[in-house]
Amino acid sequence: MNVSQISIGRFHHFHLARQLQKRDLLEAVFTGYPRFKLKDEPGIPQSKIHTFPWLQAPFMARGRVGLDQWDWLNREWAWQAHETLDRYVRSRLRAPTVLLALSGSGLHAGRRAQELGGLHICDRGSSHIRVQEQLLQEEYARYGACWKGIDPRSIAKEEAEYEQADLISVPSQFCVDSFIHQGIPKEKILKIPYGARLERFWPCATQVSDQQPEFRVLFVGSAGPRKGFLDLLKAFTLLQHPRKKLTLIGSLSTEAQSYLKGTDQPSVEFLGSVPNAQLRAHYSRASVFVLPSIEEGLAMVMGEAMACGCPVIASTNTGASDLFTDGTEGFIVPIRSPELIADRLQQLADAPELRHRMGRAALMRVQTLGGWDAYGDAWQTALTRIP
Repeated sequence: MNVSQISIGRFHHFHLARQLQKRDLLEAVFTGYPRFKLKDEPGIPQSKIHTFPWLQAPFMARGRVGLDQWDWLNREWAWQAHETLDRYVRSRLRAPTVLLALSGSGLHAGRRAQELGGLHICDRGSSHIRVQEQLLQEEYARYGACWKGIDPRSIAKEEAEYEQADLISVPSQFCVDSFIHQGIPKEKILKIPYGARLERFWPCATQVSDQQPEFRVLFVGSAGPRKGFLDLLKAFTLLQHPRKKLTLIGSLSTEAQSYLKGTDQPSVEFLGSVPNAQLRAHYSRASVFVLPSIEEGLAMVMGEAMACGCPVIASTNTGASDLFTDGTEGFIVPIRSPELIADRLQQLADAPELRHRMGRAALMRVQTLGGWDAYGDAWQTALTRIP
C-alpha cells in the first residue's frame, strides 16, 4: 500500500512526501496550507497535493488583521482547523492506504483508513502531549506567567489517536521515553530522526577564525518559555568574555519580551525573521549554536548549524542525542541548567581549538547521517516491515 499524509502545515511532512515520491510510495498529501504557498515544493506532483485551507490559512494570517488578541478565538479556530481537515480527509479516502497523519489531525481519517483495510500511523513531532503539557506548565511558572494550557479537546483527541493508531512515529529518543513513561508499549513506537537540508546548509567562507576575537552565540527559533529562553539569557550573562555577542533570529514571545525589558543586555541583538537563504551565513559566523529547549521532538535547526560546521549546545529535551554525542560535536545538558550552559560556553570561548575541533566533528557527523535521503530510506525500510 502507498502512503497518504495529513499535515496541517508544512513541518517535516513535505520533506517526507518528496522522499516517498522518489520511492514511488506516495499516494497523496492532505494539508491545510493554501495551494499558492506550495508552488515551491519540487519533487511532489501537484496532482498529489490536496489542500483544505479554509480555516488554517486565515488562522495563520490572523495576526495581520488583529484577530490574534482573543485566546478563546485562537483556541477554537485552531481546534476547528484540525478537526475539519481530519473529517475532510476521511470523506476522501476510498481505498486501502497507509495513513500517516500528524497528531491531532488523524483520528477520524485514521479510523476510516483502518475500516478500508489500511493502517493508521500517528506522527507525533513532540513528546507525549501530557508530558508536553506538564513541562510547559512548569516552565511558564518560572517566568511568573500564566500557562493557558493545551485545549483539553486536543489532549483527548491525541490520546485517542495514540490508542487507535497501529503505530506512533516520533523523531527522537526523548519522545520515545515520554510515551513509554505514559504507558504506551515500546513496540508500538517507531523512531525515525529527521534529516538536515545538506543541499542548503554548508560552511561559508565567513567561518569564525582564531584571529576573530568576538565570541558569537547564536539562537534560531521562537524565543520563549518552550525554547528555554530564560536559561539561554542567564547563561550568556554569566559568560565572561570581553567581546561576546548573542544573536537571536526568529520571533520573541510576550514572556521573552517582558523579561528582556527588565535586563540591560547591550551584547544581545535581535534580528527578527531572516530569509532562509541567509541563515547559512549566520550559522557559519557563529562560535556556537545554543538551544536549551524545555520540550520539542527533534529541532532541525541543530542539524542546520552542524551542517555549517558550528558546534551545538543543546538540552536533553531537543532530541540532541539522536544527532550528536556529548563532548564530541558539542554539549548536551539537562533542561533548566543555565550555569552548566555558561560553563560549556566558557570552555569554548577559552579554547578556540576545541571550538574548531567540535565544529569540524559536527560537520562530519551530520554528513554521515545523510540528510533527508537517509530519512526517506528509514521510512521505506519501516514500511516494508509493517505486516
